Amino acid sequence: MQRTSKALRDTMRAERPIKAVIFDLDGTLIDSMGIWYKIDREFLRENGVTEPPEDISERMKPLTVEEAAELFIKEFRLPLTNEQVTARIEEMVWEKYAQRIALKPYVGEILELLKERKIPCCIATATYRSLAEAVLERHGIRERFEFILTDTEYPMGKRRPDIFLGAASRLGAAPEETLVIEDALHCIETASAAGFVTAAVFDEASAAEKDTIRAAADYYFADLRGAMSLF
Repeated sequence: MQRTSKALRDTMRAERPIKAVIFDLDGTLIDSMGIWYKIDREFLRENGVTEPPEDISERMKPLTVEEAAELFIKEFRLPLTNEQVTARIEEMVWEKYAQRIALKPYVGEILELLKERKIPCCIATATYRSLAEAVLERHGIRERFEFILTDTEYPMGKRRPDIFLGAASRLGAAPEETLVIEDALHCIETASAAGFVTAAVFDEASAAEKDTIRAAADYYFADLRGAMSLF
């Protein structure tokens, strides 16, 4: 899809300023993607897969929690149910979300700016709700978000725009008035195709797709400090 020039985007933004923001969680607000890379492998080794495929985490990225569990079971012939897989993975990462995972730089600053400008925001995430709540509560920022949406409510995840459209509707803004801030290519592409304004932020886990992400997004920033210029 052809993107508009920066000058034209800035003109359009001046005419229709951002009225709401939808944040991704993992890789955008919190520095957690490396943990998932390790957890995928730890889980498979725990279940007898001694040499997990090198690309397993990349293949997990666009999947919902349920889809990831189904892939593990079918591809590696695990004698487990979807519920057992999702429960075990949640158990394995719980302590990390509840006690260890750090915020990405400038999270506090961008949330404070949105509060000052009275711009509502929410989170749309493919991660477990319990983990999202735990890490946000630990960092004292849960109350800054109007709500959290997960693939429990939107089973197709972010490969379809429903989660973004539902979030924008609840925030009281049209897609063209709503900024989606993400780090992953497939999420940027989905939101852009649905008419949202998109800002991509760099995360090491997506470094190999950096140029493609930059081309797909309306804006690309090294960190959230850059995104603050949009308000």
